[in-house]
Amino acid sequence: MKAEYDFSNARPNPYVDKLRRPVTLNLDTYVVDYFKREADRTGLPYQRLINLFLTQCANEQKHLEFA
Repeated sequence: MKAEYDFSNARPNPYVDKLRRPVTLNLDTYVVDYFKREADRTGLPYQRLINLFLTQCANEQKHLEFA
């Protein structure tokens, strides 16, 4: 291992906005079943579909309405 490294020509990480954090969620059974059916229909993993849906909600600044 070198004593020093030269990072003067380094570039920023292009994937920094794509970092993921593992979390544990308690979801209703019918919600998981819905996304698993959608996974079968689309060919995408259900966890990715949940992430895509939540990302869309965040990008559109959707807010929950409680009745």
